[in-house]
Amino acid sequence: MNISFAERYGPWAIVTGASSGIGEQFATVLAERGLNVVIVARRKDRLDRLAAELTARHGVQVQALELDLAAADFLQILLNATADKDVGLVISNAGFGLKGLHHLQEQGRLDSMLNVNVRAPTLIAQAFAPRLIERGKGGILITGSVEGFLGFPWSAAYAATKAFVHSLGEALWAELKPHGVDVLVLAPSATDTDAVSLQGFDASQMHNLMPPRQVAQMALAHLKYGPTYVPGAMNRAMVRFLMLLPRRWAVTLAGKGTKAAMDKAENRKPF
Repeated sequence: MNISFAERYGPWAIVTGASSGIGEQFATVLAERGLNVVIVARRKDRLDRLAAELTARHGVQVQALELDLAAADFLQILLNATADKDVGLVISNAGFGLKGLHHLQEQGRLDSMLNVNVRAPTLIAQAFAPRLIERGKGGILITGSVEGFLGFPWSAAYAATKAFVHSLGEALWAELKPHGVDVLVLAPSATDTDAVSLQGFDASQMHNLMPPRQVAQMALAHLKYGPTYVPGAMNRAMVRFLMLLPRRWAVTLAGKGTKAAMDKAENRKPF
């Protein structure tokens, strides 16, 4: 029997990294589909604006939770905030990247990236999987990256964090599928979000930036299929091409592409 999206993944969803970009669009699309949403991020002012907008426009409940996923105690805060909610969908979207030579990265930022990109989705999935299994339906969506398919020079640690969540998500897909729980790793390429400029790139010099709303919609449309989805035909073709090459060629090409994009940035920092 076919059931609706809201019946399968509602009544509540959690979206981390919801203050902008793909996460904001996940929250928006879910609210449009009638789901209540817990939106999680560090920037409370943006969360509050989004919560008010979604509630007024779609009549759903939206809880804004100010939370730094790099904090040691983030998980307990998240669990406390959602203990009374029937959560059917967990979107672990928060993450950020660092570009440049690995040995020149600032240790504090590197440590934060590892916590947000790797530790947080791992612990979130572990904590919510039993609740979803008990429901017998629901889903987990983890945002990876096309960089998670191989090593990317000048993006070494970020690509490694995404390789971790790709492996994690694909394994969870097989573990949870028999329990009626869908798992998808979303692996987008360049998307028109704040992350582009924050990583030192010039968005005006980049081609084929996908709109974050389109990425979110495509991800939700493929959630029931799993385990990994690359949005955009050109992006899928690029990944397939790189995977066919000898590994050393693919890594070299990936590095050249990353370095070229860095060099085009008008106000880039020294790498």
